[in-house]
Amino acid sequence: MAPPIPDPIAPGQESVWEYPRPPRIERVVSGVVIRLGGEVVVDTHDVVRVLETSHPPVYYLPIAAFADGALADAEGNSYCEFKGSARYLDVQGGGVTAPRAAWNYPRPSDGYEALAGRVAVYARPMDACEVDGEVVTPQPGEFYGGWITSAVAGPFKGVPGSSGW
Repeated sequence: MAPPIPDPIAPGQESVWEYPRPPRIERVVSGVVIRLGGEVVVDTHDVVRVLETSHPPVYYLPIAAFADGALADAEGNSYCEFKGSARYLDVQGGGVTAPRAAWNYPRPSDGYEALAGRVAVYARPMDACEVDGEVVTPQPGEFYGGWITSAVAGPFKGVPGSSGW
């Protein structure tokens, strides 16, 4: 299946179809806030994002920036051909637990060491995830953890029919 035709890029946007494969890590000057159960579970400007062809950015935040008790070990793991073995975490806030709603790479593969000590969060189970005050839209599909903002143009992997992209 051929990749889709990229959406037009508006001023100030970047196309996910210009992101590389293998993925690239970059530090960004952005503020990220995540809320769950009516509480702020993280508010940080120490942000890196992973950019991969056809995916909206995945934001990785320092584990130490999360509120006390906001992250708890969860069952299961997965493997990324680029980043290595991931573990899952529950996210907790305001008496609400979002099971397996976050993941990290305790010992990332060569080239991805900047992800050590950082965690990414699925936006869908949270009350809200914000980048610089903008509430993000979760990447389509149940598996993917990218965050869609007005700064990125798709189409995005995860929509029906995109498994071959």
